[in-house]
Amino acid sequence: MPTVYPFWGEQYRGGRGDVSVFVAPPYDVLDAAGKAALLGRDAKNIVGIDLPHVPAKELGPASAYEGAAESYAAMLAGGTISRRDKPVMLAYRQTFEFGGATHERCGMFCSVETVPLGPDADGSRGGGVLPHEQTFSGPKEDRMALMRATKRQLSPIFGMHPDEDGVATRIVRGVMASRDADMTADLGDGVTHEVWTVEDEETIAAYRDALSGEDVFIADGHHRYNTAVSYLASLESEGPIPFDHPARRTMFVMVSMSDPGLVIGATHRVLGGMKDYTIERFIEASAGILNVEAVDNDPRKFDSQIEHIAAREGTNVFGVYDFATGLCFCAWPASPDPLEERFGDKPGAWRKLDVALIQHLIVEEICEPELNAGGGVKWAFPHSIEEVLSIGRGEETGSAIAGGGKPQIAIIVRPTPLEAVREISRAGELMPQKSTFFFPKLATGLALNPLAP
Repeated sequence: MPTVYPFWGEQYRGGRGDVSVFVAPPYDVLDAAGKAALLGRDAKNIVGIDLPHVPAKELGPASAYEGAAESYAAMLAGGTISRRDKPVMLAYRQTFEFGGATHERCGMFCSVETVPLGPDADGSRGGGVLPHEQTFSGPKEDRMALMRATKRQLSPIFGMHPDEDGVATRIVRGVMASRDADMTADLGDGVTHEVWTVEDEETIAAYRDALSGEDVFIADGHHRYNTAVSYLASLESEGPIPFDHPARRTMFVMVSMSDPGLVIGATHRVLGGMKDYTIERFIEASAGILNVEAVDNDPRKFDSQIEHIAAREGTNVFGVYDFATGLCFCAWPASPDPLEERFGDKPGAWRKLDVALIQHLIVEEICEPELNAGGGVKWAFPHSIEEVLSIGRGEETGSAIAGGGKPQIAIIVRPTPLEAVREISRAGELMPQKSTFFFPKLATGLALNPLAP
């Protein structure tokens, strides 16, 4: 992978003590109400800087970004935030409940060479920075305006690396076992955050060696990493910049794929806006494309139903929930590799993704042509059955379905396998949008990365 380095982090309270009132979830999961709630806890919460314009899916007014930069400068001048007196790495642990068990996901804040996305073609770096999902122009314009104004990277990229022998994991967890955390935070959402400052050269060198030659897989933060690459390119276009310029490195939290706390959740699909939809018509239109079987009419049993039928059929299986009737079904492809004819150039792992089959088989071959006269459908992307049912009750007002009528059908999936993320990324392919859900999100505000000397 590109070389990893310590960085001149900027932190609240000098990186010590409880910083709960200052940190926030990532900008892209917050709306205006969420931002206001965080600022209500403390007016200097990082959300006021990181989310100056709502929604962050498009470029906002220049005054918003200028105001964010002025507010940040004032916090630096007043000592609310301060820069460390030497470069450091930061061991980072998140403790949370998932799937009925307690998990501890452990990683390391560090900086990574800012290089274009893709494999290391000439072998000069020993590995590449590999994306796995598509990006869109609006969020990148927003992040670029904020980066130019503040001259800082305000939140880390969530990166993964193979670490097949577990050396990096042992180093990170060894730091955590050696003493109490230097900094903690709790946003009240069931996730605790702990940070250990790593200053000694021996540990930093050992961690750098453990990651040498490995690929970086971006788990979360594709738009922000693209922005960092573009920001560096914009500086280079104005004239030469030193090899050690801060913009040549991007702040990551690197998590080993061997870390026992690394989990992936599901991202289900809720579809609506189809003028000719009924569950009977859906089943009829699925003939020859899907096999459909009725199951218990309790959507909370989908996990066990899907696992049972998948073991029996040896293929992808989806849960199907009809909002109008409450009827539940399981469905699976009627042929072994139904996307091969259209997408034979893509890896088998991509063609077998649940989310690819939903988009290109269920939506494009069934829902749009047969149930909506060729028109597009409305989407929502809940992560749990409870969220699916909430959308059905009209309680998820932020859902994309809200502007297109009531939800009609939910397609329930299993989480995308970690190995599929690795295989598809290394093949240079991108997954459909919302293919993975790495839980929990990293907190914003635990460390910030200055991009000017």
